[in-house]
Amino acid sequence: MRKLFMAALAALAPLSAQAEGTASEFNYYVLALSWSPNWCAVEGDAKGSDQCDPRHDHGWILHGLWPQYHRGWPDYCRTAEVPPSRAMTAAMADIMGSPGLAWHQWKKHGSCSGLSAPAYFALSREAYGRITRPEVFRKLDRSVTLPASLVEEAFLKANPDLEADGLTVTCRDGHIQEARICLSRDLEPVPCGRDVARDCKMTNARFTPVR
Repeated sequence: MRKLFMAALAALAPLSAQAEGTASEFNYYVLALSWSPNWCAVEGDAKGSDQCDPRHDHGWILHGLWPQYHRGWPDYCRTAEVPPSRAMTAAMADIMGSPGLAWHQWKKHGSCSGLSAPAYFALSREAYGRITRPEVFRKLDRSVTLPASLVEEAFLKANPDLEADGLTVTCRDGHIQEARICLSRDLEPVPCGRDVARDCKMTNARFTPVR
């Protein structure tokens, strides 16, 4: 019985993150876009994050470009690539909100891409630039509640090449959190795996305006 139980656990292992993956061995990318005002409302303001200072005017920022398996994902991979410099991570702050996030994304996800740090950040910027962020959300002048499905519809309308099975919208603490878009290694839209496609079902998710 114990052997059967352990075998069942082993079968479930691919559904979770791998403790340590092999660089460059993955199937596709997840491009994660975070709505910065909501992140600031949920936790960033409490941390005193510079990302939340109104002078930055952040909307949809790049959370990361994540190598993904068809089931599960690698992270914190061993790599011979040189870590990014402070100047390199600082240069990503315009679309990622902070150098600290850029560093963390390299360490956790970029190390699994098989790319050098400059190449990984260049690819991340290219992926971010390929997706049109719906302008309607920047026009809000007050906080609103809405179905998370409307955020997905807005992205699909703004990006005709995307399909519904290649995009998922997540929520956290009652707020819209992220739009996650699945892309091939060549940054073409692809269907998301089952472990990625977990749409938020909230009908009254909060959306905070750009300050």
